[in-house]
Amino acid sequence: MKNVCVYCGSSPGRQPTYADAANSLGRLLAEREIGLIYGGARVGIMGMVADAVLAHGGRAVGVIPESLMQKELAHQGLAELHVTTSMHERKMMMADLSDGFIAMPGGVGTLEEIFEAWTWAQLGFHRKPCGLLNVAGYYDHLSVFLDHTVTEQFVRERHRGQLMVETDPATLLDRFIGYKPTAMPKWIDRDQT
Repeated sequence: MKNVCVYCGSSPGRQPTYADAANSLGRLLAEREIGLIYGGARVGIMGMVADAVLAHGGRAVGVIPESLMQKELAHQGLAELHVTTSMHERKMMMADLSDGFIAMPGGVGTLEEIFEAWTWAQLGFHRKPCGLLNVAGYYDHLSVFLDHTVTEQFVRERHRGQLMVETDPATLLDRFIGYKPTAMPKWIDRDQT
């Protein structure tokens, strides 16, 4: 695994444990020589992950739309900073540069990004691992809801299993490295599975 995309908030959140997790994940990526692909900001959890990667000798690559350069305060100390013309171009570039996708705590944008990456996996557009880093129980209620979608037969169990949930960044990265995609794309007819 060469690069991991990390989706996360442009704010620090309420609890100091979010910053601790960002620092831990950033250090771990650098130690394992896995590059960070992220939204390119120097603020919030986003900036903390990038700063931790850089502080430990790792490589951080940002991708930010031109319209957010000032609002999200683009990080100037990165190995590369790609400026895109739109959010769609940003997400596609981040996906193309990455071998896996992690969502740390964040807001609507973070949720939208990880759900899109997961949807692409479900549809067979890529075979890369997707996961939630469940810091301080941040994704507990979402995980319960996603299990409910399986119970209600809107999401298949094999597709639900494509979105890993872990509380420890090392465990999540270990699962990413050992990831073997087995789920068939959603478009396969039910009678064929």
